[in-house]
Amino acid sequence: MNITILIFILYLVILLVITYYTARQSKSTKDYVLGGKKISGFSLALSERATGESAWLILGLTGEAYLIGMQSLWIALGCVLGVLFIWFVMSNRLRLEADKTGALTITSLLTKKFKGAEKAISTISSLIVIFFLLFYIEAQFYGGGKVLYNTFGIDPVWGIVIGSLIVVFYSMLGGFITVVATDVLQAVLMIISLVALPVILLYIIAENNIIVSDAIMKAGESYSSLTAGKTGIPAFLMIISGMSWAFGYTGQPHLLTRMMAVRNEKDIKTAKWTAAIWTIIAYAGAILIGILGFAIAKNGLLNNETVSVLSNTENKGFEMIFPVLVQFFVTPIMAGLLLSGAVSAMMSTASSEIILCSSAVTEDIYPTYSKKVLNPKRSLLFNRIMTLLVGLAAFFMAFSVKDSVYGLVSYAWSGIGSSFGPAIILLLFWKRFSRAGVIASLLCGTSGTIIWKIFFEESTGISERLTSFAFAFTMAFVFSLLFPEKKDK
Repeated sequence: MNITILIFILYLVILLVITYYTARQSKSTKDYVLGGKKISGFSLALSERATGESAWLILGLTGEAYLIGMQSLWIALGCVLGVLFIWFVMSNRLRLEADKTGALTITSLLTKKFKGAEKAISTISSLIVIFFLLFYIEAQFYGGGKVLYNTFGIDPVWGIVIGSLIVVFYSMLGGFITVVATDVLQAVLMIISLVALPVILLYIIAENNIIVSDAIMKAGESYSSLTAGKTGIPAFLMIISGMSWAFGYTGQPHLLTRMMAVRNEKDIKTAKWTAAIWTIIAYAGAILIGILGFAIAKNGLLNNETVSVLSNTENKGFEMIFPVLVQFFVTPIMAGLLLSGAVSAMMSTASSEIILCSSAVTEDIYPTYSKKVLNPKRSLLFNRIMTLLVGLAAFFMAFSVKDSVYGLVSYAWSGIGSSFGPAIILLLFWKRFSRAGVIASLLCGTSGTIIWKIFFEESTGISERLTSFAFAFTMAFVFSLLFPEKKDK
């Protein structure tokens, strides 16, 4: 058997061992949904980073850097700034609010702050989470299938089956504690992949006397320029559109719940520096892989057939640059390790999002509409059943993907970030924020994303990530002023 496959199988076995030992720690719904305050800040930070950067970073961003060149730096900068903001500015306030209210999810945090509006807020926010995160999970399953197909020649259908069923299995059994434990392993593998591969590529480039700057300049101004050759307002809009990824971080429930789970302020300090260092290294590695891969392809180190596949924009072939480079230039043992890192990117994000979707039903929708209180055993079983159903729904959706991993994640990121981001920021930092503002943020973020994506993004070139967030934030602010909270007598 191929040594690369053996390494990958070993990785899967380790995941199952972690699942076995950690699943026994989930003894209550609080453990299953938020870890019961049993997890260190270091582990939660690695879990947040592994969850936040998904197959989008390994496949999507490396592919975008390969395709569009230097302008991809604005995307990376926006993401880094977004991570720094949520950890250094929002995290401790969010932890304190969660401790004060006893909330287990972002939705329950909003409802507990505005008594009397529970039904409206929980229903709207839960439906938004489920709708957009299904696209997000779908992208992860699809990305995992692409990696397994390109690496091992496994049919994409079976690639999706293998990756998704493993994720659904360990998420269903262990919940949040298991997901965080597996995330830590996956975060380590991802960072190894994003550091080791650029180093290997630089060695290959030096050995073959390739001048990377020459390859970039020969590709033309659209590739070599930070503004893709644009000037004035079009250049400004392009930069802002790329950096608008930062806004989405403020409203991603699957990331923010990690901060709610942190035990104390000391753990927050450890977590924020862990997250910052990981992020800077990971994004630098992803951009380098795309750019160096482009220089290698242009200098004839890849065969014509492979270059043709990478150039096929209709089938999003550029997103295969990471597994292609691993396949061509890395030893089998290292290849198994790096490709495990690529698949882990998918698994870590999908598992967290599956748990979040299921908890939206079990912790937010069900208690709102049912007077029946489940005992601890039934509640835990209910969570596991919903986790299975959510995973299966995304699994079947993954077979009909037409967009790229980058495109799918961008859409889901915008919808969730624009709906929840303004609400969470104003909740944490503005005392006059009202329930009307919460509902305005949720509805305007969702509708703004969908409408702009369908009707205006292609014609304007401005991302829905920017416009929908600005629209939702403005409406949340305005409606809070128009319909303030009644003061207690």
